[in-house]
Amino acid sequence: MSSLLALDVGTVRIGVAMADSAVPIAFPVATLDVDGTEVEQVANLLKDKSVDTIIVGYPRNQSGEPTAQTALVEEFADKLRSLATIVFQDESVTSVTAENSLKASGKHYTKADIDAKAAAIILQDYLELHHA
Repeated sequence: MSSLLALDVGTVRIGVAMADSAVPIAFPVATLDVDGTEVEQVANLLKDKSVDTIIVGYPRNQSGEPTAQTALVEEFADKLRSLATIVFQDESVTSVTAENSLKASGKHYTKADIDAKAAAIILQDYLELHHA
């Protein structure tokens, strides 16, 4: 049994979600501020939660081509490779889906809530593809 951590990497915040391999249901955990300490913050989460695999949302444009954000995500993931196994998962429209879900709940939400929910969607997509 192991835990998985998912990241929705942005330029301001990083959405974080988790799931346990025994119960493959992803849930939002938090957001990390992009302030120069994000690798250390991820390392602390990995240690605290006994995580050995990180699922990283992989951005592409509508044509499926890499973008400037793709390069930023790849660079950040490279910094994490010494900490855990890195797996990329398509993140197409996850932020839009996350915001629509939060709107439908009727509750107040923030941009940070959208980022964490997007990370959960990325992770749930991964789980459905690989742990069905």
